[in-house]
Amino acid sequence: MQNKGLIKFLTWAFVLVCLYQLSFTLVTSRVEKNAKSAADAYVQSTTTQDLIAKKAHGDELYAQTVKDSLLVDREAAYLDSMASEKVFLGYTYRQCQAREINLGLDLKGGMNVMLEVSTVDVVRALAGHTEDTTFNKAIEMAVANQKKTTNRDFVSLFYDAIREINPDVQLASYFNTQLRDKIKLNDNNDAVIKVVKEEAAGAYDRTYEILRQRIDKFGVAQPTIQQLRASERILVELPGVKDPQRVRKLLQGTAQLEFWLTYDNSEAYMMLEKADKYIASIGGANAEAPKVAEEVDEESDTTVAENAANKLLEAAEETNAVEEGMGNITKDHPIFNENMLMPNINPQGGLMRGPVVGYAQAKNRDAISRMIQLAFDKKVLDSRTVKFLWSAKPIKDGSDIYQLFAIRINTRDGSALLEGDVITDARQDFSQAGGNEISMTMNNEGAREWKRITGENVGNCIAIVLDDLVYSAPVVNGEIAGGRSSITGDFTLEEAKDLANILKSGKLPAPAIIVQEAVVGPSLGQESIHKGLLSFILAFIVVLIYMVVFYNRGGWVSVIALITNIFLLFGVLASVGAVLTMPGIAGIVLTLAMAVDGNVIIYERIKEELRAGASMANAVTAGFSNAYSAIIDGQVTTFLLGLVLIMFGSGPVQGFAVTLCIGIVTSLFTSIFITRICIDWMLNHKKTLNFSFPFSENFMRDVHVDFIGKRKTYYIIAGVAIVICLAGIFTRGLSRGIDFTGGRTYVVRFDQPVNAVDVRSALDNEFGEAPEVKTYGPSTQLKITTKYKVNEDGEAVNNEIVDKLYAATKGYFANGITVEEFRSTETNPLGIIQSEQVGATIANDLVRNAFLAVIGGLLVMFCYIGVRFRSWRFGVGSVTALAHDTILVIGLFALLHGLLPFNLDVDQSFIAAVLTIIGYSINATVVIFDRVRENREKYPKRDLTAQMNDAINSTLARTINTSGTTFFTLLMMFIFGGEVIRGFIFAILIGVVVGVFSSVCIACSIVYEISKKEQKQLHA
Repeated sequence: MQNKGLIKFLTWAFVLVCLYQLSFTLVTSRVEKNAKSAADAYVQSTTTQDLIAKKAHGDELYAQTVKDSLLVDREAAYLDSMASEKVFLGYTYRQCQAREINLGLDLKGGMNVMLEVSTVDVVRALAGHTEDTTFNKAIEMAVANQKKTTNRDFVSLFYDAIREINPDVQLASYFNTQLRDKIKLNDNNDAVIKVVKEEAAGAYDRTYEILRQRIDKFGVAQPTIQQLRASERILVELPGVKDPQRVRKLLQGTAQLEFWLTYDNSEAYMMLEKADKYIASIGGANAEAPKVAEEVDEESDTTVAENAANKLLEAAEETNAVEEGMGNITKDHPIFNENMLMPNINPQGGLMRGPVVGYAQAKNRDAISRMIQLAFDKKVLDSRTVKFLWSAKPIKDGSDIYQLFAIRINTRDGSALLEGDVITDARQDFSQAGGNEISMTMNNEGAREWKRITGENVGNCIAIVLDDLVYSAPVVNGEIAGGRSSITGDFTLEEAKDLANILKSGKLPAPAIIVQEAVVGPSLGQESIHKGLLSFILAFIVVLIYMVVFYNRGGWVSVIALITNIFLLFGVLASVGAVLTMPGIAGIVLTLAMAVDGNVIIYERIKEELRAGASMANAVTAGFSNAYSAIIDGQVTTFLLGLVLIMFGSGPVQGFAVTLCIGIVTSLFTSIFITRICIDWMLNHKKTLNFSFPFSENFMRDVHVDFIGKRKTYYIIAGVAIVICLAGIFTRGLSRGIDFTGGRTYVVRFDQPVNAVDVRSALDNEFGEAPEVKTYGPSTQLKITTKYKVNEDGEAVNNEIVDKLYAATKGYFANGITVEEFRSTETNPLGIIQSEQVGATIANDLVRNAFLAVIGGLLVMFCYIGVRFRSWRFGVGSVTALAHDTILVIGLFALLHGLLPFNLDVDQSFIAAVLTIIGYSINATVVIFDRVRENREKYPKRDLTAQMNDAINSTLARTINTSGTTFFTLLMMFIFGGEVIRGFIFAILIGVVVGVFSSVCIACSIVYEISKKEQKQLHA
């Protein structure tokens, strides 16, 4: 081996760099372990135990809840205190965290969110929210078209739509008012659209920047925020997050801060009383009645509305009569009644003073808002002078009662007295009473205006409103100078910090809507780590045993190379900041098998040279030299497939692909260089070196199968299998996962075994449709998928679905569970431990990307093989074999889903598995093609049949050994890796088996069929 000294130097440099990068992970692990110990010591102390006992009053369950909360708080406080402390080589703990190995959500727990920036709102705002029919119809058409395709931006879709409606439209007339400095009335449409696109792009960039600032201040280690500009989306990943609801508020809050005057209750009550009487007059008496009433004109016959409302009233009475503390709904007072809005009255009689007009349960807020909106629509209430807003928080912790405020509108354009754009700084602070508040500082203009407003309204209440929710409405006691103010309320420390963060970062120029979401609880993440490590260790042991048993001393050299490979792989992952996921661990296991493949090819070549009479030293030199082309070609093809996956995949699929690509590079390095260095050292030091035991010496040596002669038999076998699989695809169909259908999925863990059929029936009664329910791993876990309100987003819809899930499943818990425990992923090991949401538009994108990935992968293989072997016939043979493998794997998933006790959904992970199979199968095919090329150079006078049969037979030992190690390593992952990746591994296991058949029996046969009459065109 030439340049041996340089290679040794590079190897040691590579090892030291990886050791340096991995050291940060060890340091952070030590600090976090100390944090847990400190938190445990604090909670176990006598003082703390006494405090818990006082709070719990003998309630053991509450005591445990307090203890768990204290543990989390103290651990977080310890880590916060260490954030700026230097803990390793001058680096602080926070800096070390940024350099440790990134664990994906499936291993660490956390939240993955895809946000879509609402460009439609930007376009509407730029047009001054025009009510023009043509404009708004074009907006609706563009929104509908955007759901069908996301490879074009919204502004372009809008431009196409409005020209389709009115070819002579003058766009400048819509946008000139808001953009008069950039758009003139005589500008042509193309120039106008160019400006609108620039404004929309600017809004997208500002939204991204503001979200990045919010996330940076959120306090999460190694957050990821990525622009997906083509689809106007932003991807956010927050590992370790334990409160998804807090994240949703942080990301979706537009930070529209406003200061409003309020009405006194005495005035507001009279307004709502009119609305109450109006709703009663048309028969509306419950949450749904307004929906019916909206269809009936105020002046028309109301009989239809009354009859419909009365039917709904009867159903509502049946439902509400059983709820403790709830009175009957009355037709006379649909708004003001005990089941809807309780008036803000003095216990001694009379209305209370202040801006609060009433109180309502959380579940009734939407119903009340709909009735009030109906009153506005029918001009019973005047939207130019008043609006009603709900409080941001319930009246106290543990309550679900919210306040309704009456906001006074006293500006000509309906705007607030003062808006949040005057805020220059915001921070969490403590009030005089010891509670949390948000202190704000205004710019000079804001300070002058705030001084005037407060000076003119002494004795009145000013509501502080953020995103149409009232946080507080204090009485103005006097003029406030200096531009300082504060928001008070019953905030937790985290809420106060988040609110200050949002205000300081600024208002989003365009709303950001969550269209895809995945939440993994920390308990599930910890389980995945344990299962991933167990399966990885077992797979590693299987590979080591296999190599040592089969290749003797050469096997021990492979052990050294594999250990080095794993070390380097983790070092590179840490260096480049790649994310390690559960599929990524599967990628590492697959990397082990592929690293072994390189050693197997080399060792089989060395054995051939030894059998030909070469000395050990010459056999090693020739073996390595002859193996290079097959190893490099095989690894490059798989690497190319990995790049395709990185381009078209997302989330865990990308994690798998990145790990696989890095693993291929380190495998090449260790297979070719580390193995050679070790073998040369043994030869130079006269160590005993052999590559087999007596039983493995002649393994598959004397096999002489006429594969080409039997090709028609193989065609029949393959044809029958393909027909059966295609029949399964077209008759049974595929079980499409949420990635490709849209919807919401929840993994629910129970404290006892449950029957999926029984739970499905209960969910059917609750949702009005039967969600898909499958046992997910043990019989105590279910995976529930529903399309209920699939096209609707928002916290209210998410809460509604979780409430329905809870109502349907709570009876299946042996010891009972509260709705808060059911929905929490933080400390409770039962209830929802994982959730995922995929919008319909995202699902369409994923289907398109999956199709492109598979077709792109096959095209890449065809081109590479055709160019590398200088004949398109080799390309056709390889792609035919790969198509055979793909159809069989997809077909078996169609035939077996619902029959096997694990998940066989077709989703992103399945597409990743198909591409991995393509890469693995082509690897085996390339080794055979490489030997065909070599035979044509060595024995040009032999006919093609003999050359191909010899190539297949001579590489059969390599094919079986490599496939065997791959199969058994994957089998360890399949058995011990957990439910999350079982379907993914099952697909690859099938692929390994059918891939061996296609590589050995199909690929060369196809090349032979299209080449036998023109053999001279197969020159190497």
